Amino acid sequence: MSEIRLYVTATEKGAAEILDILSGVFGEEDYAIATTEVDEKKDIWEASVYLMADEEEIVRGRMAEGLQPAFPDVAIEREVIPDVDWIARSLEGLKPVRAGRFLVHGSHDRDKVAPNDISIEIDAGQAFGTGHHGTTAGCLEMIEEVVRGRKVRNALDLGTGSGVLAIALRKIRDIPILATDIDPLAVRVARENVRRNGIASGLRLETAAGFHSPAFRREGPFDLIIANILARPLMKMAPQLASHLAPGGSVILSGILAGQRWKVLAAYNGVRLRHVRTIWRNGWVTIHLRHG
Repeated sequence: MSEIRLYVTATEKGAAEILDILSGVFGEEDYAIATTEVDEKKDIWEASVYLMADEEEIVRGRMAEGLQPAFPDVAIEREVIPDVDWIARSLEGLKPVRAGRFLVHGSHDRDKVAPNDISIEIDAGQAFGTGHHGTTAGCLEMIEEVVRGRKVRNALDLGTGSGVLAIALRKIRDIPILATDIDPLAVRVARENVRRNGIASGLRLETAAGFHSPAFRREGPFDLIIANILARPLMKMAPQLASHLAPGGSVILSGILAGQRWKVLAAYNGVRLRHVRTIWRNGWVTIHLRHG
């Protein structure tokens, strides 16, 4: 069964608004939703939903209904995604990304790693998180800042995707890390990335939806919880997330559009987590909160 992309074309501002709408329409369902810059000078962006071909009719209808009030004239276009060639082509265009001391790069750019870089090798593939999105880069920068300023004894990477954030943390701190994702494919990809980056122990990967796994109780509470997901699921899970945080622990949240920042902060203030710092990148924010 082939994978397809349903997308609409807009300005950067419009694409961000559309992404917010689509995140609300599809909630925590297993659809990848993203925005992509097409032409910087002309301010042309695309907001996309990725799905299997047999779901197209239902997803297109829900997408059109959700966009109708704010974008009544927008056209939903369709692209069939080749299985292998698309990944190979995407690799060619991905340049190394620097976030603090971290350098996230593909296997084709190993020669770009400098002696003082903390190298994280992630090839473009089927799981989110190559470091090129503002949310991932913001999290990497925040991770380095948080562990430099506070003692962290264990950590949780919730919604790990490619595993890039858990790998980054393990490379700078020799602590036990639990990394989970709702998607079994993402966990398999993350496990391969962990191996590729030479991490032999200390990082455990599990498939888990939300906090529904005995692993959270067994390995928590956590001194640091990282969750790069989307604003609405983050707000919904605030009480559960806070209950798995150790006293004095830190939380790093991302996948949040700048306009959603105050809603997310309000949800976490409600469970007694206080704001420490926000990083802004390309219309997205990464937030550090602390218990106590």
